[in-house]
Amino acid sequence: MRADAAKNREHILAVAREALREAGDASMIGIARRAGVGPGTLYRHFPSREALIAAVYKEDVERLVRLVPRLLAEHAPLDALRAWFRTLADFVQLKRGLGEALQSPVQEEVTSAYAPVVSAVGELIAACAADGSMREGLDPEDVLVVMSFMTRVRPAPAAAAQADRAMELAINGLRQP
Repeated sequence: MRADAAKNREHILAVAREALREAGDASMIGIARRAGVGPGTLYRHFPSREALIAAVYKEDVERLVRLVPRLLAEHAPLDALRAWFRTLADFVQLKRGLGEALQSPVQEEVTSAYAPVVSAVGELIAACAADGSMREGLDPEDVLVVMSFMTRVRPAPAAAAQADRAMELAINGLRQP
């Protein structure tokens, strides 16, 4: 892909991400207009709305997974785990508006994103086990299920505080006995 085409694609993805965050039913024409490109340019990169939504979703999951090493470099493992699950919860909240759009053809992207997310959780809990802040032998999928309550909390200051308190209850259950 030429550099200018790659730049256009990235710009369209960034604009689409914002448009879909604001309204899950944002139209392709509206996204093209907002990105300052013609419909032909948009459709050349993303032949359908589903393809565009899948690309936004895939890029967001990749960004979430790539966050793990940086968090582990900047924080103690348990604090990195906390920060990552907060970020995951925000990500899921954002995608909630896309519920219907993330079905059918896009469902393959959603399903394929699960393994990298489980791997990221595994990296976090392995670091926590290595420094003794969590017990060894935890299954990353089990930890993901336990922490999934955070995706159900509505984005509001009081709810965020409740999510943090509930996360600490869950983490206490994951610590060394």
